[in-house]
Amino acid sequence: MAGKLNKEASAVESFAKGDLYTKLSAVFMGAGLIGHKQIAKGILILLCEIAWVIYMIRTGIHSIALLPSLGDAAQEKVWNEAKQIYEYTAGDNSQQILLYGVVALFVVAAIVVLWILQMKHSYKMQKKIENGEHVPTFKEDIISLFNGNLHITLMTLPCLGILIFNIVPLVYMISMAFTEYSKENEKLMLFDWNGLTQFQRVLNMQGNIGRQFWHVLAWTVTWAIFATFLNYILGMILAMVINRKDTKAKGFWRFCFVLSIAVPQFVSLMIMNIMLQPNGAVNVLLRNLGWIGAGESLPFWTNVTWARVTIIIINLWVGIPYTMLQVTGILQNIPNELYEAAKMDGAGTVTIFFKITLPYMLFVTTPYLITSFVGNINNFNVIYLLSGGGPTYVGDTAGQTDLLVTWLYKLTIDQQYYNLGAVIGIITFVILTIVTLVTYRNSASYKNEEAFM
Repeated sequence: MAGKLNKEASAVESFAKGDLYTKLSAVFMGAGLIGHKQIAKGILILLCEIAWVIYMIRTGIHSIALLPSLGDAAQEKVWNEAKQIYEYTAGDNSQQILLYGVVALFVVAAIVVLWILQMKHSYKMQKKIENGEHVPTFKEDIISLFNGNLHITLMTLPCLGILIFNIVPLVYMISMAFTEYSKENEKLMLFDWNGLTQFQRVLNMQGNIGRQFWHVLAWTVTWAIFATFLNYILGMILAMVINRKDTKAKGFWRFCFVLSIAVPQFVSLMIMNIMLQPNGAVNVLLRNLGWIGAGESLPFWTNVTWARVTIIIINLWVGIPYTMLQVTGILQNIPNELYEAAKMDGAGTVTIFFKITLPYMLFVTTPYLITSFVGNINNFNVIYLLSGGGPTYVGDTAGQTDLLVTWLYKLTIDQQYYNLGAVIGIITFVILTIVTLVTYRNSASYKNEEAFM
Protein backbone atom coordinates (compact mmCIF):
# COMPACT_ATOMS: atom_id res chain seq x y z
CA MET A 1 0.00 0.00 0.00
CA ALA A 2 2.83 2.38 0.87
CA GLY A 3 4.47 1.81 -2.48
CA LYS A 4 1.19 2.55 -4.23
CA LEU A 5 0.77 5.81 -2.30
CA ASN A 6 4.31 6.85 -3.15
CA LYS A 7 3.71 6.30 -6.84
CA GLU A 8 0.51 8.31 -6.78
CA ALA A 9 1.90 11.20 -4.70
CA SER A 10 1.64 14.51 -6.55
CA ALA A 11 4.27 17.23 -6.51
CA VAL A 12 2.23 19.19 -3.93
CA GLU A 13 1.89 16.11 -1.70
CA SER A 14 5.58 15.40 -2.09
CA PHE A 15 6.40 18.90 -0.89
CA ALA A 16 3.94 18.74 2.01
CA LYS A 17 5.06 15.30 3.23
CA GLY A 18 8.69 15.51 2.21
CA ASP A 19 11.70 16.01 4.43
CA LEU A 20 14.09 18.95 4.32
CA TYR A 21 15.87 17.73 1.17
CA THR A 22 12.59 17.25 -0.71
CA LYS A 23 11.40 20.71 0.34
CA LEU A 24 14.69 22.23 -0.82
CA SER A 25 14.00 20.70 -4.24
CA ALA A 26 11.15 23.17 -4.65
CA VAL A 27 13.76 25.94 -4.95
CA PHE A 28 16.99 24.16 -5.80
CA MET A 29 15.99 21.44 -8.21
CA GLY A 30 17.87 18.18 -7.64
CA ALA A 31 18.67 18.97 -4.00
CA GLY A 32 16.33 16.22 -2.84
CA LEU A 33 18.04 13.65 -5.05
CA ILE A 34 21.48 14.76 -3.89
CA GLY A 35 20.33 14.44 -0.28
CA HIS A 36 18.78 11.04 -0.99
CA LYS A 37 21.95 9.44 -2.37
CA GLN A 38 21.37 10.11 -6.08
CA ILE A 39 24.08 12.71 -6.40
CA ALA A 40 24.88 12.49 -10.12
CA LYS A 41 21.23 12.67 -11.16
CA GLY A 42 20.61 15.55 -8.75
CA ILE A 43 23.57 17.52 -10.10
CA LEU A 44 22.35 17.06 -13.70
CA ILE A 45 18.91 18.36 -12.77
CA LEU A 46 20.44 21.29 -10.88
CA LEU A 47 22.54 22.14 -13.95
CA CYS A 48 19.33 22.14 -16.01
CA GLU A 49 17.80 24.65 -13.60
CA ILE A 50 20.92 26.84 -13.73
CA ALA A 51 20.87 26.76 -17.54
CA TRP A 52 17.17 27.69 -17.47
CA VAL A 53 17.80 30.63 -15.12
CA ILE A 54 20.61 31.91 -17.35
CA TYR A 55 18.41 31.56 -20.44
CA MET A 56 15.49 33.36 -18.80
CA ILE A 57 17.70 36.23 -17.62
CA ARG A 58 19.41 36.68 -20.96
CA THR A 59 16.53 36.01 -23.37
CA GLY A 60 13.46 34.26 -22.02
CA ILE A 61 11.92 36.95 -19.81
CA HIS A 62 12.38 39.58 -22.52
CA SER A 63 10.84 37.29 -25.17
CA ILE A 64 7.78 36.55 -23.04
CA ALA A 65 7.40 40.21 -22.05
CA LEU A 66 7.22 41.24 -25.72
CA LEU A 67 4.54 38.66 -26.61
CA PRO A 68 1.49 40.80 -25.63
CA SER A 69 2.53 43.65 -27.94
CA LEU A 70 4.69 41.81 -30.53
CA GLY A 71 6.88 44.90 -30.64
CA ASP A 72 6.23 48.63 -30.96
CA ALA A 73 9.23 50.16 -32.71
CA ALA A 74 8.68 50.52 -36.46
CA GLN A 75 11.46 50.76 -39.01
CA GLU A 76 12.32 54.43 -39.62
CA LYS A 77 14.14 56.37 -42.31
CA VAL A 78 16.75 58.71 -40.83
CA TRP A 79 18.87 61.26 -42.70
CA ASN A 80 22.62 60.78 -42.13
CA GLU A 81 24.13 64.26 -42.39
CA ALA A 82 27.70 62.99 -42.58
CA LYS A 83 27.05 60.49 -45.40
CA GLN A 84 24.32 62.60 -47.03
CA ILE A 85 22.07 59.57 -47.38
CA TYR A 86 18.97 58.14 -45.75
CA GLU A 87 19.55 55.18 -43.44
CA TYR A 88 16.98 52.81 -42.03
CA THR A 89 16.83 51.98 -38.34
CA ALA A 90 16.08 48.39 -37.44
CA GLY A 91 12.65 48.25 -35.89
CA ASP A 92 11.03 45.36 -34.05
CA ASN A 93 10.48 42.16 -35.98
CA SER A 94 7.13 40.79 -34.80
CA GLN A 95 7.68 37.46 -36.51
CA GLN A 96 10.86 36.80 -34.51
CA ILE A 97 9.25 38.09 -31.32
CA LEU A 98 6.36 35.65 -31.77
CA LEU A 99 8.71 32.75 -32.49
CA TYR A 100 11.05 33.48 -29.58
CA GLY A 101 8.09 34.00 -27.28
CA VAL A 102 6.56 30.64 -28.22
CA VAL A 103 9.91 28.91 -27.71
CA ALA A 104 10.33 30.62 -24.32
CA LEU A 105 6.90 29.41 -23.20
CA PHE A 106 7.80 25.85 -24.18
CA VAL A 107 11.06 26.12 -22.24
CA VAL A 108 9.12 27.30 -19.18
CA ALA A 109 6.66 24.42 -19.62
CA ALA A 110 9.56 21.96 -19.89
CA ILE A 111 11.16 23.21 -16.66
CA VAL A 112 7.79 23.00 -14.88
CA VAL A 113 7.42 19.36 -15.98
CA LEU A 114 11.00 18.65 -14.85
CA TRP A 115 10.28 20.36 -11.50
CA ILE A 116 7.22 18.18 -10.92
CA LEU A 117 9.07 14.98 -11.84
CA GLN A 118 12.07 15.69 -9.64
CA MET A 119 9.82 16.61 -6.70
CA LYS A 120 7.93 13.33 -6.99
CA HIS A 121 11.15 11.34 -7.52
CA SER A 122 12.80 12.96 -4.53
CA TYR A 123 9.88 11.99 -2.31
CA LYS A 124 9.95 8.47 -3.73
CA MET A 125 13.65 8.12 -2.85
CA GLN A 126 12.91 9.53 0.60
CA LYS A 127 10.33 6.79 1.22
CA LYS A 128 12.75 4.14 0.00
CA ILE A 129 15.32 5.26 2.55
CA GLU A 130 12.72 5.41 5.32
CA ASN A 131 11.57 1.87 4.47
CA GLY A 132 15.12 0.57 4.31
CA GLU A 133 14.93 -0.16 0.58
CA HIS A 134 17.80 0.06 -1.89
CA VAL A 135 18.30 3.43 -3.62
CA PRO A 136 19.51 2.90 -7.21
CA THR A 137 22.89 4.37 -8.08
CA PHE A 138 23.49 6.44 -11.20
CA LYS A 139 25.14 3.43 -12.88
CA GLU A 140 22.12 1.26 -12.07
CA ASP A 141 19.80 3.92 -13.50
CA ILE A 142 21.81 3.95 -16.74
CA ILE A 143 21.72 0.14 -16.96
CA SER A 144 17.95 0.16 -16.36
CA LEU A 145 17.52 2.38 -19.43
CA PHE A 146 18.62 -0.62 -21.52
CA ASN A 147 16.62 -3.19 -19.59
CA GLY A 148 13.43 -2.50 -17.61
CA ASN A 149 13.15 1.10 -18.79
CA LEU A 150 14.15 0.45 -22.41
CA HIS A 151 10.89 2.09 -23.57
CA ILE A 152 12.13 5.41 -22.15
CA THR A 153 15.37 5.13 -24.11
CA LEU A 154 13.58 4.25 -27.34
CA MET A 155 10.90 6.94 -27.03
CA THR A 156 13.02 9.89 -25.86
CA LEU A 157 14.46 10.95 -29.23
CA PRO A 158 11.21 10.43 -31.19
CA CYS A 159 9.25 12.44 -28.59
CA LEU A 160 11.83 15.24 -28.65
CA GLY A 161 11.72 15.24 -32.44
CA ILE A 162 7.91 15.50 -32.44
CA LEU A 163 8.07 18.30 -29.88
CA ILE A 164 10.73 20.34 -31.69
CA PHE A 165 9.76 19.75 -35.31
CA ASN A 166 5.99 19.29 -35.04
CA ILE A 167 4.41 20.72 -31.90
CA VAL A 168 6.45 23.93 -31.58
CA PRO A 169 5.97 24.93 -35.27
CA LEU A 170 2.29 23.96 -35.01
CA VAL A 171 1.75 26.23 -32.00
CA TYR A 172 3.67 29.00 -33.79
CA MET A 173 1.42 28.61 -36.85
CA ILE A 174 -1.72 28.58 -34.71
CA SER A 175 -0.57 31.75 -32.97
CA MET A 176 -0.03 33.40 -36.35
CA ALA A 177 -3.74 32.97 -37.13
CA PHE A 178 -4.61 35.49 -34.40
CA THR A 179 -2.32 38.25 -35.73
CA GLU A 180 -2.21 40.81 -38.56
CA TYR A 181 0.78 39.06 -40.19
CA SER A 182 0.05 39.75 -43.85
CA LYS A 183 1.02 42.01 -46.73
CA GLU A 184 -2.30 43.78 -46.20
CA ASN A 185 -1.57 47.24 -44.79
CA GLU A 186 2.15 46.35 -44.90
CA LYS A 187 2.05 44.16 -41.79
CA LEU A 188 4.94 41.87 -42.73
CA MET A 189 7.53 43.30 -40.33
CA LEU A 190 5.59 44.87 -37.47
CA PHE A 191 2.15 43.53 -36.64
CA ASP A 192 -0.14 43.04 -33.66
CA TRP A 193 -2.71 40.59 -32.35
CA ASN A 194 -6.20 40.88 -33.83
CA GLY A 195 -8.08 38.03 -32.14
CA LEU A 196 -10.61 36.10 -34.23
CA THR A 197 -10.76 38.64 -37.06
CA GLN A 198 -9.23 36.30 -39.65
CA PHE A 199 -11.50 33.43 -38.62
CA GLN A 200 -14.50 35.71 -39.15
CA ARG A 201 -13.22 36.68 -42.60
CA VAL A 202 -12.71 33.05 -43.63
CA LEU A 203 -16.03 31.75 -42.29
CA ASN A 204 -18.15 34.71 -43.46
CA MET A 205 -19.85 33.61 -46.68
CA GLN A 206 -20.72 37.21 -47.58
CA GLY A 207 -17.10 38.33 -47.87
CA ASN A 208 -14.71 37.62 -50.73
CA ILE A 209 -12.37 35.41 -48.71
CA GLY A 210 -15.27 33.55 -47.07
CA ARG A 211 -16.96 32.92 -50.41
CA GLN A 212 -13.75 31.49 -51.81
CA PHE A 213 -13.17 29.35 -48.70
CA TRP A 214 -16.56 27.62 -48.84
CA HIS A 215 -16.23 26.98 -52.58
CA VAL A 216 -12.74 25.54 -52.12
CA LEU A 217 -13.89 23.44 -49.17
CA ALA A 218 -16.82 22.03 -51.18
CA TRP A 219 -14.53 21.14 -54.11
CA THR A 220 -11.91 19.67 -51.73
CA VAL A 221 -14.45 17.29 -50.18
CA THR A 222 -15.91 16.42 -53.60
CA TRP A 223 -12.45 15.74 -55.00
CA ALA A 224 -11.46 13.60 -51.99
CA ILE A 225 -14.63 11.47 -52.29
CA PHE A 226 -14.21 10.87 -56.04
CA ALA A 227 -10.44 10.35 -55.84
CA THR A 228 -10.70 7.91 -52.92
CA PHE A 229 -13.68 5.78 -53.84
CA LEU A 230 -13.23 5.67 -57.61
CA ASN A 231 -9.62 4.59 -57.16
CA TYR A 232 -10.68 2.04 -54.59
CA ILE A 233 -13.59 0.53 -56.51
CA LEU A 234 -11.90 0.48 -59.93
CA GLY A 235 -8.64 -0.75 -58.41
CA MET A 236 -10.54 -3.55 -56.69
CA ILE A 237 -12.33 -4.53 -59.91
CA LEU A 238 -9.03 -4.52 -61.82
CA ALA A 239 -7.40 -6.70 -59.15
CA MET A 240 -10.34 -9.12 -59.24
CA VAL A 241 -10.23 -9.38 -63.03
CA ILE A 242 -6.49 -10.08 -63.02
CA ASN A 243 -6.83 -12.46 -60.07
CA ARG A 244 -9.45 -14.67 -61.80
CA LYS A 245 -8.53 -18.28 -62.52
CA ASP A 246 -9.33 -17.76 -66.22
CA THR A 247 -6.97 -14.78 -66.59
CA LYS A 248 -3.72 -15.74 -68.28
CA ALA A 249 -0.34 -14.01 -67.81
CA LYS A 250 -1.35 -12.42 -64.51
CA GLY A 251 2.20 -11.21 -63.88
CA PHE A 252 2.35 -9.46 -67.25
CA TRP A 253 -0.87 -7.52 -66.65
CA ARG A 254 0.23 -6.49 -63.16
CA PHE A 255 3.56 -5.38 -64.62
CA CYS A 256 1.82 -3.21 -67.23
CA PHE A 257 -0.16 -1.33 -64.61
CA VAL A 258 2.74 -1.04 -62.17
CA LEU A 259 4.77 0.79 -64.84
CA SER A 260 2.87 3.98 -64.02
CA ILE A 261 4.13 3.66 -60.43
CA ALA A 262 7.73 3.19 -61.55
CA VAL A 263 7.72 6.57 -63.32
CA PRO A 264 8.04 9.46 -60.79
CA GLN A 265 4.60 10.93 -60.27
CA PHE A 266 5.63 14.55 -60.74
CA VAL A 267 7.12 13.69 -64.14
CA SER A 268 3.90 12.00 -65.28
CA LEU A 269 1.75 14.88 -64.05
CA MET A 270 3.89 17.57 -65.70
CA ILE A 271 3.86 15.68 -69.00
CA MET A 272 0.06 15.38 -68.84
CA ASN A 273 -0.20 19.09 -68.11
CA ILE A 274 1.85 19.92 -71.21
CA MET A 275 0.00 17.44 -73.42
CA LEU A 276 -3.41 18.91 -72.53
CA GLN A 277 -2.51 22.57 -73.09
CA PRO A 278 -4.42 24.47 -75.85
CA ASN A 279 -1.47 23.83 -78.18
CA GLY A 280 -0.44 20.57 -76.56
CA ALA A 281 -0.12 17.18 -78.22
CA VAL A 282 -3.74 16.14 -77.62
CA ASN A 283 -5.33 19.25 -79.15
CA VAL A 284 -2.86 19.28 -82.04
CA LEU A 285 -3.66 15.63 -82.79
CA LEU A 286 -7.42 16.31 -82.68
CA ARG A 287 -6.97 19.24 -85.10
CA ASN A 288 -4.93 17.11 -87.48
CA LEU A 289 -7.62 14.42 -87.40
CA GLY A 290 -10.26 17.07 -88.15
CA TRP A 291 -12.23 16.33 -85.00
CA ILE A 292 -12.01 20.00 -83.92
CA GLY A 293 -11.58 23.21 -85.92
CA ALA A 294 -8.21 24.61 -86.91
CA GLY A 295 -8.30 27.40 -84.35
CA GLU A 296 -10.15 25.46 -81.69
CA SER A 297 -8.95 23.47 -78.69
CA LEU A 298 -10.57 21.47 -75.93
CA PRO A 299 -10.57 23.57 -72.72
CA PHE A 300 -8.87 21.05 -70.44
CA TRP A 301 -7.45 23.72 -68.12
CA THR A 302 -9.49 26.82 -69.00
CA ASN A 303 -13.00 25.54 -68.26
CA VAL A 304 -13.88 24.73 -64.63
CA THR A 305 -15.87 21.56 -65.31
CA TRP A 306 -13.36 20.26 -67.87
CA ALA A 307 -10.46 20.93 -65.52
CA ARG A 308 -12.07 19.15 -62.57
CA VAL A 309 -13.11 16.10 -64.59
CA THR A 310 -9.68 15.93 -66.24
CA ILE A 311 -7.93 15.98 -62.86
CA ILE A 312 -10.13 13.18 -61.51
CA ILE A 313 -9.53 11.02 -64.59
CA ILE A 314 -5.76 11.52 -64.56
CA ASN A 315 -5.69 10.77 -60.85
CA LEU A 316 -7.41 7.45 -61.63
CA TRP A 317 -4.61 6.60 -64.05
CA VAL A 318 -2.03 7.42 -61.36
CA GLY A 319 -3.83 5.91 -58.36
CA ILE A 320 -5.54 2.71 -59.54
CA PRO A 321 -2.28 0.67 -59.76
CA TYR A 322 -1.55 1.45 -56.08
CA THR A 323 -5.00 0.22 -55.08
CA MET A 324 -4.64 -2.84 -57.28
CA LEU A 325 -1.45 -3.84 -55.47
CA GLN A 326 -3.01 -3.18 -52.05
CA VAL A 327 -6.10 -5.21 -52.85
CA THR A 328 -4.44 -8.15 -54.64
CA GLY A 329 -2.91 -9.62 -51.51
CA ILE A 330 -6.13 -9.21 -49.53
CA LEU A 331 -8.23 -10.89 -52.23
CA GLN A 332 -5.94 -13.91 -52.15
CA ASN A 333 -6.49 -14.21 -48.40
CA ILE A 334 -10.29 -14.47 -48.57
CA PRO A 335 -11.11 -18.11 -47.65
CA ASN A 336 -12.19 -20.11 -50.70
CA GLU A 337 -14.67 -21.97 -48.49
CA LEU A 338 -16.82 -18.82 -48.36
CA TYR A 339 -17.03 -18.66 -52.14
CA GLU A 340 -17.71 -22.37 -52.50
CA ALA A 341 -20.48 -22.30 -49.90
CA ALA A 342 -22.08 -19.27 -51.60
CA LYS A 343 -22.02 -20.99 -55.00
CA MET A 344 -23.58 -24.13 -53.53
CA ASP A 345 -26.40 -21.94 -52.18
CA GLY A 346 -27.00 -20.61 -55.69
CA ALA A 347 -25.40 -17.18 -55.27
CA GLY A 348 -24.34 -15.43 -58.48
CA THR A 349 -21.23 -13.35 -59.15
CA VAL A 350 -22.88 -10.05 -58.17
CA THR A 351 -24.32 -11.49 -54.96
CA ILE A 352 -20.97 -13.01 -53.98
CA PHE A 353 -19.27 -9.68 -54.58
CA PHE A 354 -21.66 -7.66 -52.42
CA LYS A 355 -22.13 -10.29 -49.71
CA ILE A 356 -18.60 -11.67 -49.34
CA THR A 357 -15.88 -9.83 -51.27
CA LEU A 358 -16.88 -6.22 -50.64
CA PRO A 359 -17.69 -6.60 -46.89
CA TYR A 360 -14.41 -8.43 -46.33
CA MET A 361 -12.44 -5.83 -48.28
CA LEU A 362 -14.09 -2.92 -46.46
CA PHE A 363 -13.45 -4.58 -43.10
CA VAL A 364 -9.74 -5.02 -43.80
CA THR A 365 -9.11 -1.81 -45.72
CA THR A 366 -11.13 0.74 -43.73
CA PRO A 367 -7.96 2.26 -42.17
CA TYR A 368 -6.44 2.41 -45.66
CA LEU A 369 -9.55 4.16 -47.02
CA ILE A 370 -9.42 6.72 -44.21
CA THR A 371 -5.74 7.49 -44.79
CA SER A 372 -6.40 7.68 -48.56
CA PHE A 373 -9.24 10.15 -47.99
CA VAL A 374 -7.05 12.31 -45.74
CA GLY A 375 -4.20 12.04 -48.23
CA ASN A 376 -6.43 13.15 -51.10
CA ILE A 377 -7.65 16.18 -49.15
CA ASN A 378 -3.97 17.13 -48.83
CA ASN A 379 -3.02 15.93 -52.33
CA PHE A 380 -0.86 18.89 -53.30
CA ASN A 381 1.05 17.31 -56.20
CA VAL A 382 -1.84 16.27 -58.44
CA ILE A 383 -3.60 19.65 -58.30
CA TYR A 384 -0.57 21.93 -58.37
CA LEU A 385 1.31 20.09 -61.12
CA LEU A 386 -1.73 19.52 -63.37
CA SER A 387 -3.86 22.65 -63.24
CA GLY A 388 -1.98 24.90 -60.81
CA GLY A 389 -5.34 25.38 -59.12
CA GLY A 390 -6.75 27.21 -62.14
CA PRO A 391 -8.75 28.54 -63.79
CA THR A 392 -8.79 31.54 -61.46
CA TYR A 393 -11.35 34.31 -61.63
CA VAL A 394 -10.27 37.95 -61.57
CA GLY A 395 -9.97 39.25 -58.00
CA ASP A 396 -9.77 35.79 -56.42
CA THR A 397 -6.78 34.29 -54.67
CA ALA A 398 -8.09 30.72 -55.05
CA GLY A 399 -8.50 28.91 -58.35
CA GLN A 400 -11.51 26.79 -59.19
CA THR A 401 -9.54 23.53 -58.83
CA ASP A 402 -7.56 24.59 -55.78
CA LEU A 403 -7.75 22.37 -52.71
CA LEU A 404 -7.42 23.86 -49.25
CA VAL A 405 -3.76 22.82 -49.16
CA THR A 406 -2.87 24.38 -52.53
CA TRP A 407 -4.79 27.55 -51.67
CA LEU A 408 -2.92 27.70 -48.37
CA TYR A 409 0.36 27.43 -50.31
CA LYS A 410 -0.63 30.30 -52.62
CA LEU A 411 -1.81 32.49 -49.74
CA THR A 412 1.48 32.11 -47.88
CA ILE A 413 4.25 31.57 -50.42
CA ASP A 414 2.89 33.51 -53.39
CA GLN A 415 0.70 36.21 -51.84
CA GLN A 416 2.04 36.55 -48.24
CA TYR A 417 -1.32 36.32 -46.47
CA TYR A 418 0.26 34.36 -43.64
CA ASN A 419 -2.54 34.88 -41.11
CA LEU A 420 -5.21 33.67 -43.52
CA GLY A 421 -3.03 30.69 -44.43
CA ALA A 422 -2.69 29.81 -40.75
CA VAL A 423 -6.48 29.98 -40.27
CA ILE A 424 -7.08 27.67 -43.24
CA GLY A 425 -4.43 25.29 -41.92
CA ILE A 426 -6.19 25.15 -38.53
CA ILE A 427 -9.61 24.58 -40.08
CA THR A 428 -8.21 21.82 -42.34
CA PHE A 429 -6.62 20.13 -39.32
CA VAL A 430 -9.87 20.26 -37.34
CA ILE A 431 -11.93 18.88 -40.24
CA LEU A 432 -9.51 16.01 -40.88
CA THR A 433 -9.29 15.13 -37.19
CA ILE A 434 -13.06 14.97 -36.77
CA VAL A 435 -13.62 13.00 -39.98
CA THR A 436 -10.85 10.52 -39.18
CA LEU A 437 -11.88 9.86 -35.57
CA VAL A 438 -15.62 9.65 -36.24
CA THR A 439 -15.22 7.43 -39.31
CA TYR A 440 -12.76 5.02 -37.74
CA ARG A 441 -14.56 4.70 -34.39
CA ASN A 442 -17.81 3.87 -36.21
CA SER A 443 -16.23 1.34 -38.57
CA ALA A 444 -16.49 -2.43 -38.23
CA SER A 445 -12.69 -2.61 -38.14
CA TYR A 446 -12.75 -0.76 -34.81
CA LYS A 447 -15.94 -2.13 -33.27
CA ASN A 448 -15.55 -5.79 -34.16
CA GLU A 449 -11.94 -6.70 -34.82
CA GLU A 450 -12.57 -10.47 -34.95
CA ALA A 451 -15.56 -10.40 -37.30
CA PHE A 452 -13.77 -12.22 -40.15
CA MET A 453 -11.44 -14.33 -38.04
